[in-house]
Parts: sequence; C-alpha cells; structure tokens
Amino acid sequence: MSSIDDVLEYNRGYVASKCYEKHLTDKFPDKKLAVLSCMDTRLSVLLQDALGLKNGDAKVIKNAGAVIPSPWDSAMRSLIVAIYELGVTEIMVVAHTTCGACHMHFSHFREEMLKRGIPQASLDRTDINLDEWLEGFHDTETSVRKTVASIVNHPLVPSDVTVRGFIIESASGELTEIK
Repeated sequence: MSSIDDVLEYNRGYVASKCYEKHLTDKFPDKKLAVLSCMDTRLSVLLQDALGLKNGDAKVIKNAGAVIPSPWDSAMRSLIVAIYELGVTEIMVVAHTTCGACHMHFSHFREEMLKRGIPQASLDRTDINLDEWLEGFHDTETSVRKTVASIVNHPLVPSDVTVRGFIIESASGELTEIK
C-alpha cells in the first residue's frame, strides 16, 4: 500500500470518529498573524508547538527555505492575501537550523533531473534562470534578513504591517530573533 493510500485509510476513520471537531475554526487568524516558514518535516508539528499556536491562530505558509525568491512568487501572494483578505497585521519569518536549502545548488538538481529522465531541453529554458530559481542560500541569518526586507519593501505591503525574522532550532524549537 502506498503512503497516500495509508493516509486515505486513516482519513476515513478520522472523519467517521469526528476527530476534526476539536479543530473547528474559521478562516480568519485569531492572532492576526502569518508565519512564513520552511517545509522541513522537522517543523511539521514542532513549529506550531514551539510558537504556542493552536489551530486557527495564524496563517502558516511554508516553502523550501522560508524565502521570498521573487516579489511575485506564491509565498508573497499568500502573504498579500493574508493581509488584505484575512486581517493579518504581523508576519513572522521563521527559518531553521540545518536547513536543506542552505548550500543548495541547481547543479545538483540538474544531475538528479537528468537521471530521472527530464530532457536536457527542459533544463535549457530561456524563460527562467534555473540556476537562480533553484539556488539556495549560504547563510541563514542573511537569508532571514533578506526575506524580511523583501516583505517590508514590497510595493503592496502596507507600512503598518509588522515583519520580524527568526531562526528556530530544528530539535528544541528555541527561537532566536534576527535583527
């Protein structure tokens, strides 16, 4: 049985037992908070536990590295929607220690993609620079500062939105603010 099939089987029992009832809330974050964080599996539960967030407290947006690679990417779009549609007034950027996006390079992906049958022509694109698009970062603190600045300086983010950056320790959940 596949992982998806395992999930579907579990879900049938979850719904039948009405386990969802303890999570009922609406779409508006109670704390008027959005959190941009990494998609790392170590943060799946740890992030919200370490921040003391319960279901409904915050909009949590995750991507590889907790970054805003361009002003018009999906993470930035989600933050804009959170601000104007959902009442978010504060944003936390939360990167983490030992992140896989740190020191990530397209050259590695290129080799893996070719091994998995992606045609060279798909990698020789002219509409996007894959070296930049799949490049990671080399210093987590610098990456957090850059992401915070990208949000603060975005032309569609109002000046009354507070944006702060943090690094969470991947094992203990300890937060360190990056000034």
